[in-house]
Amino acid sequence: MLLLDLNGKWQMKRVDENDWINAVVPGSVYHDLLQAGKMKDPYDRDNEYEVLELSSYDYEYKKSFMVNKETLSHDVVLLCCEGLDTLCELYINGDLILNANNMHRTYEVDIKNKIWLGMNEIHAIFRSPVEYGLRRNKELYLDSCADAVPGISHYRKAHSMSGWDWGPKLPDMGIWRNISLCGYDYGRLTDDIYITQNHSSEKVDLDVKVCIESWCGEPLGIIVSLTTPEGNVLEQKVVSDLKQQHINFTVSNPKLWWPNHYGDQPLYQLTISLLHHEKEVDRDTKRIGLRTLFVDRHKDEWGESFYFVINGKSIFSMGGNYIPEDNILARCNRKRTEKLIKSCVEANFNTIRVWGGGYYKEDYFYDLCDEYGLIVWQDHLYACGVYDFNEEFKENTRLETIDNMRRLRHHASLGLWSGNNELEYAWAYWGWGERFGEKLKNDYIKQFEEFLPPLCKELDPNTSYLVSSPSSSGYFNDPNNENIGDMHYWDVWHGRKPITEFRKIFPRFMSEFGLQSFPGMKTVESFTLPEDRNIFSYVMESHQKNGTGNEKILYYIGEHFKYPKNFDSLLFCSQLIQAEGIRNGVEHWRRNRGRCMGAIYWQLNDIWPVASWSSIDYYGRWKAVHYAARRFFAPVLVSACEEGTKVELHVSNDTLNRVTGTLNWKLIDQYGNVLQSNSIDVSIDELTTKEITSMDFGNVLDTKQKRRETYLEYSLMVNGTIVSNGTVLFARAKHFALVDPHLSAFISEENDAFIIEVSCKAYARFVELDLKKDDTIFSDNIFDLTPGNTKRIQMKKEYMSADLTLDEVRNQLTVRSLYDTFEK
Repeated sequence: MLLLDLNGKWQMKRVDENDWINAVVPGSVYHDLLQAGKMKDPYDRDNEYEVLELSSYDYEYKKSFMVNKETLSHDVVLLCCEGLDTLCELYINGDLILNANNMHRTYEVDIKNKIWLGMNEIHAIFRSPVEYGLRRNKELYLDSCADAVPGISHYRKAHSMSGWDWGPKLPDMGIWRNISLCGYDYGRLTDDIYITQNHSSEKVDLDVKVCIESWCGEPLGIIVSLTTPEGNVLEQKVVSDLKQQHINFTVSNPKLWWPNHYGDQPLYQLTISLLHHEKEVDRDTKRIGLRTLFVDRHKDEWGESFYFVINGKSIFSMGGNYIPEDNILARCNRKRTEKLIKSCVEANFNTIRVWGGGYYKEDYFYDLCDEYGLIVWQDHLYACGVYDFNEEFKENTRLETIDNMRRLRHHASLGLWSGNNELEYAWAYWGWGERFGEKLKNDYIKQFEEFLPPLCKELDPNTSYLVSSPSSSGYFNDPNNENIGDMHYWDVWHGRKPITEFRKIFPRFMSEFGLQSFPGMKTVESFTLPEDRNIFSYVMESHQKNGTGNEKILYYIGEHFKYPKNFDSLLFCSQLIQAEGIRNGVEHWRRNRGRCMGAIYWQLNDIWPVASWSSIDYYGRWKAVHYAARRFFAPVLVSACEEGTKVELHVSNDTLNRVTGTLNWKLIDQYGNVLQSNSIDVSIDELTTKEITSMDFGNVLDTKQKRRETYLEYSLMVNGTIVSNGTVLFARAKHFALVDPHLSAFISEENDAFIIEVSCKAYARFVELDLKKDDTIFSDNIFDLTPGNTKRIQMKKEYMSADLTLDEVRNQLTVRSLYDTFEK
């Protein structure tokens, strides 16, 4: 039970300096130095490199706290450290009580005989992770991400803090999570509480395993109560001297938890109380959802399936890869994360992968995924590196795994544990065996095939497990095989293959793919001066961590668009090609539903303002691809597969209901003249995809000129509403004969939103709305518009970064299209 919260005001300094400054816990060295004005903003211009040097020093923190008689009267007094980053010596009243070396672990130390009545002092020294890694790497070289500070595989710290191909080298340190004193009498609940669900017709049987520590020599009582979403309470009580109890409930007429768009997310509150003679001496609470959820892997006509099954329904997973939201972790909070998760839901995600180069997220991240209906694919925290699996490392990571799996395994949203990111892939394809030898290769087998899987099975037998991502059957057996397991595909982007190459592969589950883009001008202005605003300037290249990334962006822009007329247009075009590339892949895989059952693009978010693969930038601003995701992840999707003048139109229904509607298409020239059109009645079963029609316009588009002046517009209407639509060009956008669309926008105001009605006089490709200064989310954006149609866009006030009047919105709104990006 909590006795004393040690969060809040502390003091800190560099070990080799004399002056202490104010600090805040939870927090970090960088955050405290920034607050004290002793460090430049590491995200501004090229300050990163100067700030990195600060991580070569050691730092110390201290705090005085009062202990009273009541605290000392407890049987056990524990110092509970939920996050020490990373190499930490911890002292109480001058006595060394802990040498910590793992950011991801929770440490508990009994300090009853180290504290006294009155004023006490806690003192923490954090050693430089940079110096430690360099020193250890001289002893035994361990490879890791080429864009990171060397040596990160030697210590258990979020790898991305030390740099990645989208993140800066800023290996911060400090007390990054809660620290407190907890007191216990007679006994306590352990963190080993496990809930097993058995679903049958109209009921769910729950088995709640409760483990306790007892030192009083007499039986203790356990009360377990389950509060339903309606507020009804089921309760069971036992009195026993056993260290482990199984307490059972039957929930009649259960309300099932579903992912986004498949149903609701009802949650049940589980409360466990430990009693001594009817007095509560400890308590724990967990929120759970009633559902069955697993990854189906069975032999089939293409190889072996890989898809999530939720409550008996096989779903196509749609989402993105999540990375840490900030290099300075003290800036992260629930409100910021909720904004990001809501943006996922707005873009029709049902799945999110927590990538293995970061850290196990705070409880609130998984709470939010429970609440909003996102299935979580959780990597264990190993990525793109070689690890020395010695006995000390083995024990350290064993305790790390126990801490975090016990903390997270009850969540309704948790769908899959994965052993690591791209380690098996690297050993199989990157020549690591020849470079690093049999010992380290065998260490991989010991750690990720022989040690971690059975440990995870013991800790969470009800959640599916994947040995690595990507992986087929393990043991370096062609881990990126598109017919078995999951797949990472990077020939588009790293291999510079065209974006249509996505259509040539048929992965069972695509868990990484993507293209880069620049953030928008407002974000670029946040870290540059005017003279920096050239993509090959020193500052812009400092905010591009993928080597030749800016060159690749230009390459892909040049493949599809005319050369941008200015810097802002170049940023915009980079986002357009990113959106088009990912759309090509997702729509193709959804057309092949059954064979392909997941598309998780790289990446959802940014860790700092940077050119990257993200769909939402560091400040939460949606890029073009996130608006596109709202369309290509729509539960009911109409998509086109075109080749030359031939076009197939498909409808994919990823809902639990049969869909009936009308598929409309028009062949139109750039001035809005309709050359051909048709309407087709559509009826498609739940969780299926179907080709609706196939057309060849070769007789109409019989010259290059006609193909450059004509496009196909298609839409699916259900119950009088267009639920999905798109366009097909018969030439690359750079060759299409765009004319000035003469875009216009009429803005009006309602109680909770501004309404923008956009119209044009000629075909407009990729119409973008934005505000000059403030931020918002539009109900649709980066859309095509046909003459004669008016697009009604809603701008909800709740999504706006500032309270604006109608006149202010009119003054700030900008409207442009692809036509406006090049010289005429």
